[in-house]
Amino acid sequence: MSASCDDCLRRGYLVGHLASRIATILDHTKKRVPGLLSLDDERLITAIAGDGAAQAFAFLERFDAAEARGAVESRGARTVCRHDPSYPIQLKQLIDAPAVLFVTGGGDLHQAVGVEPAVALVGARRASEYALEVTRELGRGLGAAGVTVVSGMALGVDGAAHRACLDGGGTAVAVLACGPDIAYPRTNRALYERIRERGVVVSEMPPGQRAFRWSFPARNRIMAGLAQITVLVEAADPSGSMITANFAGGLGRTVGAVPGQVTSSRAAGTNALLKDGALFVTRTRDLLDELFGTQTESAGVQAEAAAAVARPADPVESLLLEAVEIGLGIDGICSHAGLPVHEARAGLSRLEASGHVRRDALGVYRRTMLARREALAL
Repeated sequence: MSASCDDCLRRGYLVGHLASRIATILDHTKKRVPGLLSLDDERLITAIAGDGAAQAFAFLERFDAAEARGAVESRGARTVCRHDPSYPIQLKQLIDAPAVLFVTGGGDLHQAVGVEPAVALVGARRASEYALEVTRELGRGLGAAGVTVVSGMALGVDGAAHRACLDGGGTAVAVLACGPDIAYPRTNRALYERIRERGVVVSEMPPGQRAFRWSFPARNRIMAGLAQITVLVEAADPSGSMITANFAGGLGRTVGAVPGQVTSSRAAGTNALLKDGALFVTRTRDLLDELFGTQTESAGVQAEAAAAVARPADPVESLLLEAVEIGLGIDGICSHAGLPVHEARAGLSRLEASGHVRRDALGVYRRTMLARREALAL
């Protein structure tokens, strides 16, 4: 069911109508235009449409709100405008807050980001295994603690954050740069369906609208606006994730970052944020303490317990795990555990299947962060 007034719905469709014009202008100038979407309809058309202004004004004149609502609902979506009580109040802090949000999914947007606390986890599309590992731990821990995870469903960190949150039993909110009925990127179709089933997909673009380059940083402001804390797990500088951090900082929200390798360009943005005083994030409890205060020690332990991997009961597997943590190669692992190669590899395979270790691109075994939490001596 849609909850939006005619004027707001018309504005949402006008932005979709002008999307290609906005793309032409911004692609030509190669920069963002702050406040562009804060212009009223007439000034937005005048600033963007050029020789297509008459066509844009005609679009407004013939706009049929009832027909638009039917089109939204036929695509399995619904709307909520800024005049409705269920519109996220924290989003209204944006000077260019969307007049209407197009929403799909089985979750309740107001419950997910209005009643429950929300954290945005964002980062590189081509993320390192380290970044993905940290993201999975944070996402699963937040989900287990009942904290909504907001992200952009992109490849890399964003998608990993959503999956982990859902795995932890939490609610995921995906903010898209295209219409909410389009799985973008297509390779994340299965994840999109999972979020639609148990979470919420949000966009300021009407259903059927494709994404443009400008609409990605535009959606980043929505992610920052929905979350109390925005955390960058791994990000270059400049990058889309840094844009999200700038939006969050501009709103006076907490910005956090996960420390990265100082020699990696992919972590230049996150390390710069930490240098400038961002919240230092290495575990779920850092975020829970920021959200609820340090008195939530018990909740933090429970959340991380839900995300942790129990220590293997088998003594041989424990020896193999110790050898991996020391950093030994396969020969050293065999010697440490007193096993022939084939038995050591079989044991390592079991540890990999149980989530205690992983193999990197070179085939070297590494102990996962989750496995290091088994004692919860954090």
